Amino acid sequence: MASSDTKTAETDATREQSAGLEAGLDALETSAATRTPFSVTVRSKILPPLVATAVVLVIWQALISFDIVTDPTKLPSPGDVATEFKDAWLEGKLLGYIWTSVERGLLGFLLALAIGTPLGLIVARVKFVRAAIGPVLSGLQSLPSVAWVPPAVLWLGLNNSMMYAVILLGAVPSIANGLVSGIDQVPPLFLRAGRTMGATGWRGALHIVLPAALPGYLAGLKQGWAFSWRSLMAAEIIASSPDLGIGLGALLENGRNASSMPMIFEAIFLILFVGIAVDLLIFSPLERRVLRSRGLLVKG
Repeated sequence: MASSDTKTAETDATREQSAGLEAGLDALETSAATRTPFSVTVRSKILPPLVATAVVLVIWQALISFDIVTDPTKLPSPGDVATEFKDAWLEGKLLGYIWTSVERGLLGFLLALAIGTPLGLIVARVKFVRAAIGPVLSGLQSLPSVAWVPPAVLWLGLNNSMMYAVILLGAVPSIANGLVSGIDQVPPLFLRAGRTMGATGWRGALHIVLPAALPGYLAGLKQGWAFSWRSLMAAEIIASSPDLGIGLGALLENGRNASSMPMIFEAIFLILFVGIAVDLLIFSPLERRVLRSRGLLVKG
């Protein structure tokens, strides 16, 4: 009788533990499906950068107002830079500066994506190719993009082809290495399961390898965009020409030639703005979606 009571108590305890586990999983699923309130988003994501920007502007203006920096050729006031933005807007040039560079940067990045992705797959899956060009890709990734501008000008001349060549040489190694790193972290069990189900060759790469390596691949894409943007700015600064139009890099160089610090700050802020905007509008949402699909991001 006592033994039966003991078994009953153990069964009840097991049921309680199972019920608690199910309740915890239900709560986890509920929290994952619940959208973050807009007020929380404002406090956690929008307000902090606005406060940081306001603090920088206050300190910047204080350096001018209290005569800590008295030479306007060294540090212009926020008002002077704002006037430069206003003049460029009224003249209808501001959006042209931005679009000239953004168009080149995005097109160059897409070309780098089309080349770097299959290259990364081949390097990751073919041992001989990896041994042959893997170290070369790592070396190219560490090479400053500005080093490619002089030879690209001599090879292709002052044209858009030269710009795209510099972007490709800077971005392709990062994208390929990011994909290689992601594939190296794919559990071997996934590959064996794919082969068992007939997913071999390019079919296995498309349906097994790439989805499993997506987090590392995405990190490589973000780095590839950063290299694309920096490579383009280096090319526009060094190889500026009226035939190429005035992008943000050329605007920065024009400000240096004119000894206009407000124009230089205008170009710097626009370059920074485009970099942040692309990350917030494209890569951050994509990264959150990938992490959430893997259960690695519950909220946000």
